[in-house]
Amino acid sequence: MSVFVKKLVEKASLKKQHAGFSDNLKPEDLHPYLVFHYGIPSGSILLAYDSIQQILAISTKDGQIKLFGKDGSQALLESSETIPSKFLLFIENQGILLNVNVKNHIEVWDLDRKFLSAIHHFEKEITSFAAIHTGPYMYIGDSGGDVSVLRLHQDQCRIELMKYRIPFSASHGKINEVGIDIAAKVVLPQPTAETKRVLIIYSDGVITLWSIEESKVICTNSSGTALQSTYQEAKKVTSACWACPDGTKVAVGYSNGDIFLWNIPCPSESKTEQNFQVTPIYKLNLGYKADKIPIAKLKWADADGKSSRLYVLGCSDSHSANMLQVVLLNEQTETRTIKLGLHLSESLIDMEITTSSIGQDKHRRDSLILLGRSSNVFTYDDSSIERYLVQCQTKSSPSLPKGETINLPYGDSTITVTKFITNTPCTPFSSDEEFNMVEKYGLPLFPFEKRLVKDGSNSNSTAFVPFSKAANLFITGHSSGAINFWDASRPLLLPLASITQQSENDISISGVPLTALFFSYESNTLVSGDQSGTVRIYTLKSEAFAPQTSFLSFQGSTKKGSNHVVRKIKAVKVNGSVLSINATENLKHLAVGSDKGYVSLIDPEGPNILYQKHFASELCTGIISMHFETCSFHGFEKNVVIVATKDSSISALDKDTGNSLSSAVVRPNKPSTALFTRILDGNDISINSDNSAQKQTSLLLCSEKAVYVYSLSHLVQGVKKVVHKKKFTSSCYWASTFGSPDIGLILLFSSGKIEIRSLPELSLVKESSIRLLTFSTFRPSDIIVSSSNDGELIIVNADKELLFVSTLLHNEAYRLLETVSQVVNRDLIGDQGLICSPSTKEKKKGIFSSVMKDNKSIKSRNGLDFENEDSRLSVEELSAIFSAVNFPIDRETSEKSTRNEDDVDLDIDDIDIEDPKEKQGVGYSAMAGLNRLNISNKFQAIKGKIKNAKVKNDKVPVTDEPHEEKTGAVDQIKKKYGYATSGESGVANTAKTKLSENLKKLQGINMKTTEMQDTARSFSSMAKEVLRFAEKEKGT
Repeated sequence: MSVFVKKLVEKASLKKQHAGFSDNLKPEDLHPYLVFHYGIPSGSILLAYDSIQQILAISTKDGQIKLFGKDGSQALLESSETIPSKFLLFIENQGILLNVNVKNHIEVWDLDRKFLSAIHHFEKEITSFAAIHTGPYMYIGDSGGDVSVLRLHQDQCRIELMKYRIPFSASHGKINEVGIDIAAKVVLPQPTAETKRVLIIYSDGVITLWSIEESKVICTNSSGTALQSTYQEAKKVTSACWACPDGTKVAVGYSNGDIFLWNIPCPSESKTEQNFQVTPIYKLNLGYKADKIPIAKLKWADADGKSSRLYVLGCSDSHSANMLQVVLLNEQTETRTIKLGLHLSESLIDMEITTSSIGQDKHRRDSLILLGRSSNVFTYDDSSIERYLVQCQTKSSPSLPKGETINLPYGDSTITVTKFITNTPCTPFSSDEEFNMVEKYGLPLFPFEKRLVKDGSNSNSTAFVPFSKAANLFITGHSSGAINFWDASRPLLLPLASITQQSENDISISGVPLTALFFSYESNTLVSGDQSGTVRIYTLKSEAFAPQTSFLSFQGSTKKGSNHVVRKIKAVKVNGSVLSINATENLKHLAVGSDKGYVSLIDPEGPNILYQKHFASELCTGIISMHFETCSFHGFEKNVVIVATKDSSISALDKDTGNSLSSAVVRPNKPSTALFTRILDGNDISINSDNSAQKQTSLLLCSEKAVYVYSLSHLVQGVKKVVHKKKFTSSCYWASTFGSPDIGLILLFSSGKIEIRSLPELSLVKESSIRLLTFSTFRPSDIIVSSSNDGELIIVNADKELLFVSTLLHNEAYRLLETVSQVVNRDLIGDQGLICSPSTKEKKKGIFSSVMKDNKSIKSRNGLDFENEDSRLSVEELSAIFSAVNFPIDRETSEKSTRNEDDVDLDIDDIDIEDPKEKQGVGYSAMAGLNRLNISNKFQAIKGKIKNAKVKNDKVPVTDEPHEEKTGAVDQIKKKYGYATSGESGVANTAKTKLSENLKKLQGINMKTTEMQDTARSFSSMAKEVLRFAEKEKGT
């Protein structure tokens, strides 16, 4: 232990030596990763909603799923495969989300742990997917027209393919022809009898109601003229949904734009032998057929029959006025169609209806969520849609419902420029205060997230938290000209101040987009530059930043506007749009660069422009950065300004006169767009003639194609001396350094890759990748990145999303991370019951009886009636039905199923759990969780084998041979009372002993893992204390 402490002290006390900072930047200290994602992810394609937990899920085309829970909580899930989803389904109020991707892999997500608990590989092309609300069973329809049943074993984290199936030949009425498959397009459990009947709608238009217990068709439209009357032209079924609470009407959409309502007979238990017919009720004419727009999705909302509505979404790559329509469904619909067309700025790909509670009385508000093709999300108050349709029945002229586009709530206009400062002096909130502040001042992403406090006012109205409470400060400049300050101590930003002033006498907003920001926390000075060339210098009130004993002690801190933070403001105008701003250490001079190639030196006291210098360029004239530096020039110390242009050209000016120090310009041989420059103070080494080492100042230049380190002493003389250089294999779009002084370089690439390189050697120290940062979902022009000195990044993507990225392994820059990412209400799950295997002690009521005990008279969110508890089958009864073979399986299918469920002939001795001491490999700890899951699966397989062996032995007839008479009688008695026979017990006992030994070993591994984690935390805490002590000693 003493050796370890000694090394930490030596490392903390280490001065900057000949090797530069690379000795202090170690791979084990770095871990670039996405800390938190806020907003709507790019590439969104599917929606799903849990109406009880009130969780909205959005899946993307690259295998990610974004979750939005109550009270502003958000979480991001990432699949191992970067492929799109085609079905997304909640097991309601169970904290389980099922995701089916285009490879027909069914992912089971545990939302409480945000963990992928199981993946089931389905052999056929999945064309429909549905779940039973009151049991752990799911229906899978495939491209061949068959319907399979899956069971979710939540406690064992696996999906089981049941023996029960609904073959196409039995349910459709004919055999699929070779090369012409008729898919099971939609599978809908019947609401009032979902454990007994299921509706199957095939792509060719055949509708079949299937009896689960009897394994036969109850009614269909395939016989007679019912189907022929609706199929006078070629068309395919594309969507369907129930259109009544009890499951006797279904709405079906077709590829040619037709929409039919069909009557589904509901037979009584005693009349199942009668011949029933599924018949069309009427056809809805909404204009989709005229435009040849297929019906992509149908959704029904109940309103006691009088104002029930059918939401119709058309599928079209081009924008159409008829894309989304809402139709009133009541007794007058057949004679008079009352509809509403919602005209949006882009074509839509999905829709969902969400429910939220507002205010102390928990007033229910339903919202229509619409997903656009470009990942825009739109929302409407569903009650306004209902009100419009009802008023249309009276021939009045109601006002049209107004929708909202979901954007980041951080300002009324687009963010155009940002600054990020961490570890500011502050007096943080207590835990209780922090929760209260987030609830009171947090800004909702969705309109329906707005909450009311006890006095009835809106808790999310604009108010401000004091600066003294902000450990991290995030500053945003907007297209409207406004500047907003945010407390970024947690991933949910809280407002600190908003500045809209243009001058001392003009407090109105300018309306001109901001393009550059400079902020000095120590001097409370903020400088902004906008598109028109106006530079504004704000002196902020020092008392706004002073530590306070109470968050209300600074008077006026909760008032809206600029007055409570701005002391004075000055303005000056330069030539061109402002691109960059920098200042001397004492803030006596400002340097401003513009897109027209002008560098202006400004005295902020006037403010006066001391001089302007123009840099001409054939490629890009924009000035991306200026640096003030003192360096040796022909043997004299001279104050210079180092100027970098967009084409990667570097020049040096005399700071006092503005004259160029050399006519030569330093630039790469192959110019590319410059991204970032930085003065590296004494980071490199030069060897004198007497072999003595001398530190020299250098300039770091990063472009899209490469990164360079130039000798600054040569550069000011117009001489190009490259000290270090690194070319990129892919395009870089952002770069910055971190550390004080700079110890590392962060590079972001269009492929999503993050590189961290040492300075000044530029050697690769750490490489990682973040899927959300790939340009398959991002546009470079929409991205704004800002970083802090300790390697924290905030990335803004247009108005849609905010990414919090950390580069250091143990840097905990944000509070309440666990709270804001907890989307599942555990208490609600506890009240309603969990999905699990059936209990042998409660066979009468079933494991799901508690789920519905308080909801017998309550309808689901979309108006469908729940199945009566007394009439529905229990989980045990369903398990017995679905576990039995109801139709013979052909040999090929049987062999394939056998291979899938038991790829390896398992034996109890195959499972070898060694002591952790024997597994000291590098990847042991990383694979521990996966190995445990594999072992668990093997245990289950072995249990199944033992059970099968037991069943087989039970079927062996007892012989009358003399030498078996004694044991036979005992075995008969054992069998009668459910005990294993003497022949079976030996194998079972051996297996049981082996299992027990392995379980004990697993428990030992868990205990040692916990002990190692505690030890690691102790080492980490001690290391931080030692480093802090060494830094303090060094400072004194």
